[in-house]
Amino acid sequence: MTVHGESEAGILRCFGKQLRLLRTRRGLTRAELGALLGYGEDMVASVELGRRIPRAEFIDRADEALEAGGLLVVMKEEVARARYPAFFRDAAKLEGEAVELHVYANQAVPGLLQTEEYARAVFGVLRPPLDEEVVDQRVAARVARQMIFHRRPSPLISFVIDESVLRRPIGGRAVLRGQLEQILLVGGMRTVEIQVMPLGQDENAGMAGPFTLMETNDARRIGYVEVQNVSRVHSDRDPVRALEAKYGTLRAQALTPRKSAEYVEKLLGEL
Repeated sequence: MTVHGESEAGILRCFGKQLRLLRTRRGLTRAELGALLGYGEDMVASVELGRRIPRAEFIDRADEALEAGGLLVVMKEEVARARYPAFFRDAAKLEGEAVELHVYANQAVPGLLQTEEYARAVFGVLRPPLDEEVVDQRVAARVARQMIFHRRPSPLISFVIDESVLRRPIGGRAVLRGQLEQILLVGGMRTVEIQVMPLGQDENAGMAGPFTLMETNDARRIGYVEVQNVSRVHSDRDPVRALEAKYGTLRAQALTPRKSAEYVEKLLGEL
């Protein structure tokens, strides 16, 4: 992973240069292309300069309007992957294909549950600091991942979250309050279960850190571990089985989903 998101920014700059070349060859201004695509001039300028990540429909419309013959469309997947830091891209693709997803968190609220304000606060405290444009891109990407909750058929998703995470006021008390409300809202979905690991629990199988378990629609079982921007996707059965055993123990040690919701409500009342 390069500093300040240089890897993903390079992909966006490359796409932007292609767009600008095609636009100028057609003799169009940014405002004129924006009008054809249904976007403003500022949006076109930001994409051409590699400052914003275009949505899939923007790319499709631009390819058609500029008669690019698929030159822009072929970059659509890479542009979409550029929303994520390099170390997370493989995991993000697997997450999007998951039919089951299980997450243990003891550092911050899992990305799939984060509000926009909480996510911005998390990225804002990273050191070395990220560029503002990179922060904007990563916040948007994190929020976009949450479409998984509305996918059909819905994947089965569970979370075990350490109580310390729910008490840590990243971004301030107002941000934490909104985040706890979001956890209660998502936890009320039929396909989602959220459990809290109490600080008072004298047994905790998750002391080695956070991890994610996934099963894809082709029955692959995957483990994902990340620390200090160093990540690893496990597909071999032995390490995945070890993480599965650990997660099963964590669920047994944590509060039940109903008790967990009551506990989150209690924490909200303390803010």
